[in-house]
This record gives sequence, structure tokens and C-alpha cells, in this order.
Amino acid sequence: MSLAQWLFLALTLLTLGLTAAARRRTASLNDFYTAGGRVPAWQNGLALAGDYLSAAAFLGAAGMYLGQGYDSLAYAVGTLAGWPLLLLLLAEPLRRQGRYTVAGVLSQRFDHAGVRLVGIASSLTVTLCYLIVQLVGAGKLIELLFGLPYLAAVGLVGALMMIYVALGGMLAATWVQMSKAALLFVCALLLAGGVLARCDGSPAALFAAAEKLRGAAAFLPSQALSDPVEVLSLGLGLSLGLLGLPHVLMRFFTVADERAARRSVGVATWLVAGFFVLNLIIGYGALTLVGPAAQFHGADGKLLGGGNMAALHLAQLLGGDFARAAVAAVAFATILAVVAGLTLAGASAVSHDLYASWLKQGQADPRRELAVSRLATLGLGLAAMLLSTVFQQLNIAVMMGLAFAIAASANFPLLLLALHWRGLSARGVVWGGVAGIVGALALIVCGPAVWVAALGHAKPLFPYSNPALFSLPLAFAAAWLGSRGKR
Repeated sequence: MSLAQWLFLALTLLTLGLTAAARRRTASLNDFYTAGGRVPAWQNGLALAGDYLSAAAFLGAAGMYLGQGYDSLAYAVGTLAGWPLLLLLLAEPLRRQGRYTVAGVLSQRFDHAGVRLVGIASSLTVTLCYLIVQLVGAGKLIELLFGLPYLAAVGLVGALMMIYVALGGMLAATWVQMSKAALLFVCALLLAGGVLARCDGSPAALFAAAEKLRGAAAFLPSQALSDPVEVLSLGLGLSLGLLGLPHVLMRFFTVADERAARRSVGVATWLVAGFFVLNLIIGYGALTLVGPAAQFHGADGKLLGGGNMAALHLAQLLGGDFARAAVAAVAFATILAVVAGLTLAGASAVSHDLYASWLKQGQADPRRELAVSRLATLGLGLAAMLLSTVFQQLNIAVMMGLAFAIAASANFPLLLLALHWRGLSARGVVWGGVAGIVGALALIVCGPAVWVAALGHAKPLFPYSNPALFSLPLAFAAAWLGSRGKR
């Protein structure tokens, strides 16, 4: 086996060992869904950062710096802005509610079948879209390194994902996320250090090299972000989408109380901000070092493996085959950890909200509920794998922005209104949820990312790639209209 394969195998065995250890400490449904609420705040903060720092934040961001320069920084700033809002608006109120899914929070206030179904549909839609992003990154990574067909690559990731979730639950996902976050930070530090070493230790020299290569365009928005409406819509989706990600929201229930939830978000915010600073160095390092290097480009001038592989090529340039293999293995661990958290959130929506709470009216046998959770894991994994084949050519950082737009339009308005507006009614929740989900999905399908890039049409029906500026107000307006005269 090659060095990369050995490292992949070592990290896979490490995560499987953590899963086996977590299984021995998972004795109840509460343990499975929330790790019994016993995770210390600093560990939960590290796991929160791990949940958030996905393949898009690492592989996709470096590729976007190489291809579009400044645009990747706009994505980073937009997503980072959501963390203080998460702390101010949702962290403590959600932990006080004692419910660990979107549908659970909504149905605690409204005992209404439509409310629960909207919450489930919203969570599953966001989870599935985000899973597609991760599986595209996994498929391209393994396809490049091992020569496996794309479907075989995502099938391998899907199989491991199902093992983590089915056996270890939230505790396994937490331990895997913590390990992956630590490895990712070490990897980012080494890559950023290697880039700066090539520039005499000076970030200014790095940026000067980028300007010499690309001119002022390296620090200006590309054509994709030249429209102020597009930029505003992207920023809105990225910052508020964080507040609607089910796998992030579940983390507030793995700690003991509201104070620990607040501290977790604080730790995660600083870690994510630090990583984005390192990513800035890595990204412009890829632009200045990998961009002009002919050995990393094919005869057509395109980067080998696509833009999402820029970080791997940078690692090889800086440290040879070992560095490339190490970065690839860490990226693989990153994807595995994030898909495990996402799948747990989606499976919880099906097994706990749909099956146990709605169909069985809270009288479900715990063993049957766990069995339903495992079946839901299988279903989500298969659906995400099939859909990832449609979007495999898109940059995963761009796809992440679309997933965030759906989360901002579907989950965030419902949670904010349910926690902070007394005038909200059950009908308002249903109207707002349906408007947010359908509106965001319809605008994405009719926009450039799907209608043109994926489906091959000449012109989009909707001119903007990011729909949040339009779908988010639509959800709020529908919730307000639905609540008029209803309590």
C-alpha cells in the first residue's frame, strides 16, 4: 500500500476505536442522542468547531483562493459573523428548552402535527444538502488519490458514516470531531508555516507575490461576487445559515446547562476565527505557489483533480509525498467526522421526531427507535450519495453557501420566532416553514448553480446564485401572515 493509504487506514482505525469505546458508554436513548449531557464545555466547543470546519472550509476554501482569490475571504467573513449571533440569539434559549431537534423545539410550544412535520422536513432538507457537499469532497479526494470510481469512493465514506452513527451515537461523533479538529489545526499550522517559510516569514511578501501574479484582481471580488445584491444575499445566507444547521444546534444539548452552552460557542468562535486566519495564508499560498506550477495542471491547463484539490497540491509542493498524504488523510477524517454529525442529526429527526414522537405519540419502544434511526441513517446516506453525482463538478465552498442559504431560510426563521415572538401561531410555523424550504430550493434550482452549471441551460431563470436575500424575508412574511388572528 502507498503511504497515503496507510495513513487513511490508521485514521480510520482510530475513529473506529473511538466509536467502539463510545458504544460501551452509550446505554440509553439520551446517551445516543446527546451523550447524556455530560460533555465538558471546552470539549463541546472543540467538537462544535470540528462540526463546522468541514471539507468546504478546508479543501473548498483553498481551491476558491486559487481560482477566485478574494471570494474565499468573503465566504470566511460571512460564516464567522454567524457565531456571535448564535451566541446572542439561540445558544442559551435552546439549551433551556431541553429539546435537541428543530421539530422538538417547535412542538414543545405547539402541539400540532403540521408543526412537527415542517420541522422534520426542514431539518432533513438542510441535512441532506450539507451531506451532498461533504460527499462530493470525499469522492473527489479518494478518486484522485486511489483511482477509485466516484461512486465507490462515496460508498466507502457512506459505509463508515453509518457505522459511526449506528454504533456510537453522539458520544462517538463528539470524540471523532474533537480528534479531527485537533488534527486539522495541526495540519493548517504546518501548511501556513510552510507557505510563510517560502516568503521569508512575511505575510506582506506573500500578498505582494499574489499581486505580482494576479494584479489587483487577487484582492477584489470576482465576477461571481461583482453584484452587490449577490454579495448581500451570500452574506445573509452564510451568517444566518449557521443558526439553522441541525448538527450544530444538537451540540447545545450535550452539555450540562446554559452557561456551558454559552462557553462552548465562545470556544468554537475563537477556534474557527483562528482557522480562517490560517486558511488565508494557505489559500494565497496556493494561489502563488500552486497556480504557476505546471506539474499540478493537466494538458488543458486545469488543476489536476479540480479546484478542491489545491490544498493537497500545496502540501506536496511544500513537503513532498508525505505531506500530501498527511493532508489527504486529515481531509478524509474531516469529511468522516462531519458526515457522522450530519447523519446523526438527520436520523434523529426521523427516529425521534417522526417515528417516536409523532407516529407513536411518545410511546415507542427504545429498541425500535434505535432500529429506525439506523434505517434512517442508511436512507440518508444513499440519497446523499446519489445526489452528489449530480453536483460533483461544483466547488464545494460554493455548494456550502447554498446549503447555508437553505438553513437560513428554513430553520432559522422558525427557531427565532418560536423562541422570541409570542404572536407566532402553529399555522404561522407551517406557512413560514413551507415558504422557506420551497422558496430557497426553487430559487437555487432556477439559479446559475443548478439551472446552468448542473442542468446545462444557457440562462438561469433566477439571476442570483444565492437566494437567502429573497427566501428569508419570504419565510418571515409567510409566518407573520399565517399568525394573523391565530394564537
